Amino acid sequence: MSDHTNNYPKLHNAAWPGVVGKGGDGEAIIELETMLDLTAAAEVDGVKFDGIDLFLFAPHVDIDASDDDLQKLADMVRERDLEIGSVVAPVWPPTGGGSAMGDESERAQFLQQVEKGCRIAARLREIGVRPNGVVRVDSAVDPASWSADPEANQAKIAETLRQACDIAADNGQQLAAEGEICWGGMHSWKRMTELLAMVNRPDTLGFQADMAHTLLYMLGYNAPEDAMLGEDFDWSDTETFDTEYRKLCAALQPWTTDLHIAQNDATVKGSGSHDKTGRHCLPNDPNGKLDITKYAGFWLRDAAGEISKRFKHICWDGCMFDNETMMKPQTWNDILAAMLDVRDAHGWRE
Repeated sequence: MSDHTNNYPKLHNAAWPGVVGKGGDGEAIIELETMLDLTAAAEVDGVKFDGIDLFLFAPHVDIDASDDDLQKLADMVRERDLEIGSVVAPVWPPTGGGSAMGDESERAQFLQQVEKGCRIAARLREIGVRPNGVVRVDSAVDPASWSADPEANQAKIAETLRQACDIAADNGQQLAAEGEICWGGMHSWKRMTELLAMVNRPDTLGFQADMAHTLLYMLGYNAPEDAMLGEDFDWSDTETFDTEYRKLCAALQPWTTDLHIAQNDATVKGSGSHDKTGRHCLPNDPNGKLDITKYAGFWLRDAAGEISKRFKHICWDGCMFDNETMMKPQTWNDILAAMLDVRDAHGWRE
């Protein structure tokens, strides 16, 4: 532990890789308790994960969970010496929500899920198991539908998010919009910054930066007009990449209130409403395009290179790993090691 003196930001794992993309005709869902066990068991140089970020959707956490259910959840997390950080509100139509640019009924469903998510987040904070973190949202609509009338649809999404901000503020919570190329109006770095400015509630709505997804912002998937790197980009040209990455961060980092550490091989996967989304890789994947420690610093430090301390924890997003990979203890040790390197380089001591 003597070589790892920083204790902030806290290091969290995400539980939702056990649910997202699982079930149905695919692989079996990995239960929340198993995800907690895998997280709690990981250890590198005597350092362990500090917490877990959650998806508020059954079978992990029912969006209609009672106070008794939430107390049991808190006990289950505490038993493993973990805390809860950010939570994901299930705002999409298949999970009980609706499009943020949809008709009155759809937008009401979106806002209802935000309200339920904020209630859970607030209750977990009252219980004392959730010291920090945001409630994550997106537009719950695909870019193709959005593109039918970009300006009108962007305005609708902004109005829905302003109403969501009112709900969050009433519950003492902060929202963060997930910057992912599969969400209409949030599918490019320019449209994302535009939307945040249109909502203009910086104390309540921030940006969730995921290093896998923001890399695809640069490549212009789903928004070629906003690409920062050409299709034939030479990945050995780190000078050009760094210049463009700084431009991306200059636009989005001031809004960033939640950060996912991740690796990406600059390819996409997905279909339907989750079209062309970032392919998360293991931290040591030979095809990964990111020096994780280096580029995490672009988000954790301000324009002057000083540690910003804007958020108290960072989370690893490991979506798209198969169950065999996720059930290996070494997977989580490798991920924890990457997270620890980030904290050693860009963290602080409290």
